[in-house]
Amino acid sequence: MEQAIALTSRKTRSITITLALSTLLASLGTSIVNVALPTLTEVFSAPFARVQMVVVAFLATMTISVVIAGRLGDRLGLKRMLVTGLALFNVAAALCAVAPDLPLLIVARALQGIGAAFLMTLSMAMMRQSADEARAGRAMGLLGTVSAMGTALGPSLGGLLISATGWRGIFWMQLPLTAIALLLALAKLPVDSGEGKSTPAKLLQVPDKRLAQNLIVNFLVAAVMMTTLVVAPFYLGLGLGLGKTSVGLVMAIGPAISIFSGIPSGRLVDIHGSGRMLGVGLVLLTAGAFLLALLPNLIGVAGYAVSIAILTPGYQLFQAANNTAALANAPQDRRGTVSGLLNLSRNTGLIAGASVMGGLFAFGIGTGDFTHAMPAAIAAGMRLTFLVAGSMMVVAIAIAPVRSVILRP
Repeated sequence: MEQAIALTSRKTRSITITLALSTLLASLGTSIVNVALPTLTEVFSAPFARVQMVVVAFLATMTISVVIAGRLGDRLGLKRMLVTGLALFNVAAALCAVAPDLPLLIVARALQGIGAAFLMTLSMAMMRQSADEARAGRAMGLLGTVSAMGTALGPSLGGLLISATGWRGIFWMQLPLTAIALLLALAKLPVDSGEGKSTPAKLLQVPDKRLAQNLIVNFLVAAVMMTTLVVAPFYLGLGLGLGKTSVGLVMAIGPAISIFSGIPSGRLVDIHGSGRMLGVGLVLLTAGAFLLALLPNLIGVAGYAVSIAILTPGYQLFQAANNTAALANAPQDRRGTVSGLLNLSRNTGLIAGASVMGGLFAFGIGTGDFTHAMPAAIAAGMRLTFLVAGSMMVVAIAIAPVRSVILRP
C-alpha cells in the first residue's frame, strides 16, 4: 500500500513538473523578447513601430488561439495537443533564432504565439485534471507562481543573453528547455481517458451564468494589473524622479510578491474554498487600486510599495480561486475549452489595460508627451487612472458570484 502511494506521489510530481515547465516556457516567451527591441531596431535598421511587431504578433496569435487550443484539447486529447504545442513552440523558436530578416522573425514569433497558447491553456486544464479536489487550489496557485516567475525572469535573463550571445541567444536558449518539456510530456503525462469523445459544441459557447461571471471579472482584474505595468514606470520615473535602475528595482516588488504568494494563495483556496477566497482577493485588489490613487502622491515610493504589497497578493488569491472555481464547475470533456476562455478573457483584459487605461492616464496628464509633463500632471494622471481602476474592482465585486460569501461572518 505504501509503495502504491509513493508511486502515485512520484507520478503526480512528474506531471506537475512537466506542466509547470510548459507554463514557464510560455511566460518566458511572452516577456523575454521585450528587452531585445532596441537591439533589433539597430540590427535591422527598422523603426520601432515595425520592430514592436515582434512582440505584438506573439501576443495577438496567442490571444486568438487560446480557445481553439482548448477546444482541440477537448476533442483530440489534452496530452496530444500539449505535445503538438510544445513541438510548434520549439520549431518556431528555432525559426526565430535563424531568421535572416525582420519580416521572417515576425512570422516565426506569430507561430510561437500559437504554440504558447497551447502551452498556457492545456497546462492549466491538465493540472486541474490531475489534481484531486483537496489540492486543486494549490495546483492553480503553482501555475500562478510559475507564470509570475517567467514574466519576472524574462527581461533580466534576456538582457544577460543578449550581452553574452547577441539577440539570437534568447531563442537558442529556449530550444533545450522546450525539448526537455517535450520529452517529459511524452513520457510522463497520462493519455486522456476520454480522448476524442467530447460532444460537439460551439467554439465560444459559455456553459452557464457562473462561468460568464468568472470570465468578466477575470477580464476586469487583468486590465487593472496591466495598468500597473503600463503606468508605474512613467509615474516612478517622471512623477517621482527616480532613475532607471531605481524604477526597475521598485517595479520588481510586484513580481517578487507574485512568486512567493502564488502557492500560499492556492493553499488558502483549498482550506477555505474558492468562493470565499475569490471574494477576499477582489477586496484586496480594490483596496490596492484605490491606495495606488492616493498613497504614492502622499508619501512617494513607500506609498507605491505598500499599495502593490496589498494589490499583488490579492491578484494571486483571485487567480487561484477564480481558475479553480471555473474549472471545477466545467465537465471533464470541456475543461480545455474553459481554460481557453479563461486565458482569452485574461489576455483581452491585458490588452485593454495597456490601451484603454494607458489612454486614460494620458488624458489625466493632459498630454501624450509624457517627457515634458510636469510632475504634478503625472500625479494627476496616476490618481485618475487608479480611481477608475478601483471603481472597476468595485464593479467586479458586484458581478462576481461571491457577494454573500464576502459578507458571511
